[in-house]
Amino acid sequence: MWRLRRAAVACEVCQYLVKHSSGIKGSLPLQKLHLVSRSIYHSHHPTLKLQRPQFRTSFHQFSSLTNLPLCKLKLSPIKYGYQPRRNFWPARLAARLLKLRYLILGSAVGGGYTAKKTFDQWKDMIPDLSDYKWIVPDIVWEIDEYIDLEKIRKALPNSEDLAKLAPDFDKIVESLSLLKDFFTTGSPGETAFRATDHGSEGDKHYRKGLLGELILLQQQIQEHEEEARRAAGQYNTSYAQQKRKVTDKEKIDQLQEELLHTQLKYQRILERLEKENKELRKLVLQKDDKGIHHRKLKKSLIDMYSEVLDVLSDYDASYNTQDHLPRVVVVGDQSAGKTSVLEMIAQARIFPRGSGEMMTRSPVKVTLSEGPHHVALFKDSSREFDLTKEEDLAALRHEIELRMRKNVKEGCTVSPETISLNVKGPGLQRMVLVDLPGVINTVTSGMAPDTKETIFSISKAYMQNPNAIILCIQDGSVDAERSIVTDLVSQMDPHGRRTIFVLTKVDLAEKNVASPSRIQQIIEGKLFPMKALGYFAVVTGKGNSSESIEAIREYEEEFFENSKLLKTSMLKAHQVTTRNLSLAVSDCFWKMVRESVEQQADSFKATRFNLETEWKNNYPRLRELDRNELFEKAKNEILDEVISLSQVTPKHWEEILQQSLWERVSTHVIENIYLPAAQTMNSGTFNTTVDIKLKQWTDKQLPNKAVEVAWETLQEEFSRFMTEPKGKEHDDIFDKLKEAVKEESIKRHKWNDFAEDSLRVIQHNALEDRSISDKQQWDAAIYFMEEALQARLKDTENTIENMIGPDWKKRWLYWKNRTQEQFVHNETKNELEKMLKCTEEHPAYLASDEITTVRKNLESRGVEVDPSLIKDTWHQVYRRHFLKTALNHCNLCRRGFYYYQRHFVDSELECNDVVLFWRIQRMLAITANTLRQQLTNTEVRRLEKNVKEVLEDFAEDSEKKVQLLTGKRVQLAEDLKKVREIQEKLDAFIEALHQEK
Repeated sequence: MWRLRRAAVACEVCQYLVKHSSGIKGSLPLQKLHLVSRSIYHSHHPTLKLQRPQFRTSFHQFSSLTNLPLCKLKLSPIKYGYQPRRNFWPARLAARLLKLRYLILGSAVGGGYTAKKTFDQWKDMIPDLSDYKWIVPDIVWEIDEYIDLEKIRKALPNSEDLAKLAPDFDKIVESLSLLKDFFTTGSPGETAFRATDHGSEGDKHYRKGLLGELILLQQQIQEHEEEARRAAGQYNTSYAQQKRKVTDKEKIDQLQEELLHTQLKYQRILERLEKENKELRKLVLQKDDKGIHHRKLKKSLIDMYSEVLDVLSDYDASYNTQDHLPRVVVVGDQSAGKTSVLEMIAQARIFPRGSGEMMTRSPVKVTLSEGPHHVALFKDSSREFDLTKEEDLAALRHEIELRMRKNVKEGCTVSPETISLNVKGPGLQRMVLVDLPGVINTVTSGMAPDTKETIFSISKAYMQNPNAIILCIQDGSVDAERSIVTDLVSQMDPHGRRTIFVLTKVDLAEKNVASPSRIQQIIEGKLFPMKALGYFAVVTGKGNSSESIEAIREYEEEFFENSKLLKTSMLKAHQVTTRNLSLAVSDCFWKMVRESVEQQADSFKATRFNLETEWKNNYPRLRELDRNELFEKAKNEILDEVISLSQVTPKHWEEILQQSLWERVSTHVIENIYLPAAQTMNSGTFNTTVDIKLKQWTDKQLPNKAVEVAWETLQEEFSRFMTEPKGKEHDDIFDKLKEAVKEESIKRHKWNDFAEDSLRVIQHNALEDRSISDKQQWDAAIYFMEEALQARLKDTENTIENMIGPDWKKRWLYWKNRTQEQFVHNETKNELEKMLKCTEEHPAYLASDEITTVRKNLESRGVEVDPSLIKDTWHQVYRRHFLKTALNHCNLCRRGFYYYQRHFVDSELECNDVVLFWRIQRMLAITANTLRQQLTNTEVRRLEKNVKEVLEDFAEDSEKKVQLLTGKRVQLAEDLKKVREIQEKLDAFIEALHQEK
């Protein structure tokens, strides 16, 4: 009893799953159901003798009993045993059969309509490819001549054979109806499942309807095939008749016209799409530029690569590490159109232009990149030139011309120094191009004699890079035999693996060349020994420098659209226009970059390791300071030394100023003031002469001399602080820089002009004062006078000794002899000294009779002497005699202060010369004090300001720093810095390149 109850429960569960499960597709066999649901047909039912047939149809089950939630089921009463009599309800059965049929027919009709609609939409979306038949090779259209399609069609199975391969719809319908009977819910007295062997009469009619529809569809397909065969036959007949009418020549011309028209149409479509793409990209870049996305824009690949090239251009390659990174090198004969091609690629007239004149005087590196605005800027400047405005274009061309002339040294015509220019704009192809000076054949007037060789050396230096792409520009309007650049390019790249040949001015060439095939030979490289990756032909305008880029592009397209070069297939569509050229050059450039950049990075890593090892071996305790860092360190030291100049004590300033001023004016005071005044006979005349000469001296010379002395003193003190060694901290690498800063600062410094006028008044008042207040000042004046006279006496004795030669002691001890002239001077001196002993109050000048007497006396002793020699000797002899007499008089005046206070009344002693030297000494002290105040208050600060300005100028002048900071240590540190910078930039570029991939 409990087994029957369990079986009933299982049957109700299965019925529930069949009704509510949407995850079962296909027919569900009885064997797949629960085992308990089949147990009611086992042997414990004696009435069960028929076995329910097993169905082998496949199904896909998405759910299982184990995954379903358990729920309470209402068990229906079960009648035990098998009932062999079948009960049919016609109405229910007909409704269910009609419902199933309508579902199948509705699905078929709806699916067919949807498929047709989708097919029509796809068909409308597919472009008309009839205009692009030229893309498909001719052999495809002529394939019916080589392959018998009729035999292949006959070999294929017909519709009847295909129908046999189709599935048996009778069996499918029978299985569906059988499954329907299984899942049909019966009355409470019926069993859960029914077995059936044959379908109903409705199923048979349904199967017959489906077979009829299939037969009708097959007949329609055969009718369509017959219509297609008839249409193909008519088309072949008409095509054969037309083919017989049209000659071969007309066919070729017609096909060429159609091909050219299709190519130009395709070109215009591409240009329109590119223009739309450019505008869209411009909008996107403008949004990024305005910060709409709130993110920091990264540098583009081409900008990163250009920075690497800029660093490499300044790097002096050593350790056999050379710059082998790719760039596009543009070479060509002068006036061949190099600049015009570059301008077409950059889409702006950015280069200076001249008719037949050499305009490109130094290499110009142009980095093309994409950006929201069409602008240009130099590497070392922040100014942006708007290339859409004519005034900015003119300013850019003028700036490039000025930079070229600045790079060219005096006596030269071209320069190897590179001008770096970045051009950004929407739709520009990313690449780096270098425009080189045009190759010339003859040096004309106004050029340096070595101009031709210099241009060749510059071109070879760029082209010998094994990864450089050579863009060889050839003028198509001149004879190919006159070209120079092709031989140069063939030497650098004999196999043509990195050369792209460009023929310019094709419009002029087509008009002037009698044989158009000659242009084809030039394009194909048959007239030159040079080989190339690709050959291109472009038109760079009508020769008018005021033409815009758009006008040149329209003219170029119009020319090639009507040119015989394309119509006669001498040139292919991808070989013309600067647009195709720029695309090809950009692709070749990036291909070369990806192939070589990692190898270059590895070579710089090895170089960096070698440099670091050399630094550790030579300078283990020093930091790696490059030239800029060393300059900053020297700058701080120099400013510290200038500040220490303001810490000099006032006493030291006055002492050195007074001493320097006296050394400068002592000769004038002794020779022009004191000695002339001392020749007078009385004190009144002496004082008058002194006052006149002092007044003249003060008005004209003394203030200027004092300012010169002060300025020289400031220079000496500044130099002393700059060059004074600092012990162990002193670094001799800065000596040359400090000397240059000192000289330049002194050159720029100018003394205040108003100081000389005020100083003149002060000096005049000081010299007018004759009152000596105390004995101490009197003694100081005597001491000052004695020092001055003794110094002059010593100089005079040295002069006389040089004049007469060594005395007897030096002749015996040092084995020296007198010359004949010295012997004559010695004899003359002795004769003049005898005369002075006789007359001690002799005047300063010899009379003519005295000269004759001296000459006669010397002749009597056999010495021939000239009167001028006697005067010269007398001047020195009398000067010594006078100075000795003045020194004796100075000693007598030591006790003369008492007589001075009484104005030398009732006294034979007169000390007016002591008063003169006191006036001079006091003037020197007051002048030194005045100059010291001006130095400490004004001039030292102005000098410090000049030093700062000089240092700032030197900091901006890289050439100056290279000249002043030299040596192995500096060069090694510079190389280390640059190699590290290059390696870091290369690593960043390679990482960005991999990310872009």
